[in-house]
Amino acid sequence: NKTVVKEFILLGFGNGPELDSLLFLMFLSIYIVTITGNFFIIVLVVANRHLHTPMYFFLGNLACLEICYSSNILPRMLLSYLGGDRSISVNGCFTQYYFFGCLAAAECYLLAVMSYDRYLAVCKPLHYPSRMNGKLCLQLGAASWISGFLANSILTFLISNLDFCGPNEIDHFFCDSFPMIKLSGSDSHVAGLVTSVVAGVCSLPLFLLTFSSYLYIIITVMRIPSATGRKKAFSTCSSHLIVVILFYWSILTVYVLPHHDTQISPNKVFSVFYTILTPLVNPLIYSLRNKEVKEALQK
Repeated sequence: NKTVVKEFILLGFGNGPELDSLLFLMFLSIYIVTITGNFFIIVLVVANRHLHTPMYFFLGNLACLEICYSSNILPRMLLSYLGGDRSISVNGCFTQYYFFGCLAAAECYLLAVMSYDRYLAVCKPLHYPSRMNGKLCLQLGAASWISGFLANSILTFLISNLDFCGPNEIDHFFCDSFPMIKLSGSDSHVAGLVTSVVAGVCSLPLFLLTFSSYLYIIITVMRIPSATGRKKAFSTCSSHLIVVILFYWSILTVYVLPHHDTQISPNKVFSVFYTILTPLVNPLIYSLRNKEVKEALQK
């Protein structure tokens, strides 16, 4: 007599033809700019030999990750606003969550690697060419992707083994862990606890590593005697710092802080920052604030 849920309903940001049309146009514009901007960065880094450096190698990886990140969430959301069908199969929901979690964790690792690269470039400039060689860049890039995909496997396994036999409306615009856990009819305490622990392990140490790197960078930059020298040195990492602050501020708020039912709606707003806005602003920040990218674009 047990009814098993066959599909979930993603509630998104609201109902109504006028609101759906507005949200569709807004998110379609964001998706086009995100894909175009990040793809352009990849092409620019590959085509211009002056950008064949560790910094732009990691930037190319980040741009590729952002394309996958956005494509995992936005196309399904656009279809729901266009056709009005907000249902998603249970397996499709788990698949979306798996790739979302993997890519989010990979971005944490990749941002930490990029901060370490900037630390060596600014604080250890004489040792930078020997330490950040091509082999190490490939190893760090591969480790970021592999670690991200391994980190979320256990969470997806735990959530997919919960019983879903009651309400099937997910109060979110994509399949995320806590909104799905809330719908489970079985004991979901362990799954919720493990989700917070894994999120903390994947984000807090990497955040501290990133923060420490920038702390050393700021101290080193402040010791430069000339104002021009300080400005030039800090400009190499200011773009990365903006992306890091935006990403970690939102993701730590959603997954690491104590979670209660009343937080789900605010968390839906915070989720917009690391799932939609970060992939959007990444190419804009790096292209508008980076002198080398501007010169490569002009050439």
